[in-house]
Amino acid sequence: MAAQLAIKQPAATRWGGWLLLLPAAALLAVFFLVPLGLMVQTSFRNGIETYQEIFTSPIYGLVLGNTLRTAALTTLLCLLLAYPYTYVLTRVGPRLRLIMLGVVLLPFWTSLLVRSFAWVGLLQDSGILNGALQTLGLIDEPLQLIRTPLGVLIGMVHVLLPYMVLPLMTTMGQIDGSVLRAAGSLGAGPFKRFFRIFLPLSLPGIISGCVLVLVLSLGFYITPALLGDAKDAMIGETIVQEVTRYGPVMASALGLVLLVGTLVSLALLLAVQRIGSSRKGVQ
Repeated sequence: MAAQLAIKQPAATRWGGWLLLLPAAALLAVFFLVPLGLMVQTSFRNGIETYQEIFTSPIYGLVLGNTLRTAALTTLLCLLLAYPYTYVLTRVGPRLRLIMLGVVLLPFWTSLLVRSFAWVGLLQDSGILNGALQTLGLIDEPLQLIRTPLGVLIGMVHVLLPYMVLPLMTTMGQIDGSVLRAAGSLGAGPFKRFFRIFLPLSLPGIISGCVLVLVLSLGFYITPALLGDAKDAMIGETIVQEVTRYGPVMASALGLVLLVGTLVSLALLLAVQRIGSSRKGVQ
């Protein structure tokens, strides 16, 4: 009898765990799977002609290219800026660390729309940045910063930089400093300690930050719409235009293309992480 109860106990516990997942599964089905199914159905309302137009039209090809290029550059710039900043942040004293972290988190306290409009005021021809450069005598004419890909990059990097810093800070904060000191005592120089020890140990934070920034930047709308030009439109802007002008068919197809592109990007980043982990295990 006791043996039968011991056997039944894990089964009951296992079914209880699945029952606890039912509310989350129902929520996911109602607010994700059902809308996704409706998008798929709508996108095939005209058959595969909609998708053929996306991949054969030079206009949509340009939009997809702009989206991928802008997202990749935004991710790269965020990584280049966040990595040294986070490295210093995790190695200073508690008070200075709190100040540096507050500087990073400050954008979260302001609306995305307000931040984007602030960059419009900063980057326009008569804005603060061009005015300061002309006052210092560094330029004779205002630089064309707004309605350009450079302006979009500046605004997106500013918005998405915290999403790169926070995963890096979590990973770098867990790296044991005694490992670096031990390597130094064995004759490893600063560069060797960084590239052979610190950089590989911080790779999970790099991958996590790149995933967050890349996924968010692929679907960005407000900042590119305010700071960019129509010829450099991203897929988020194009989806809004398709919905308001022509209806949901093309917009649904573009949304699915964006979803598939995001999943492919995630798969590539995870593959890179697995390769790095396997090499680390071999070493």
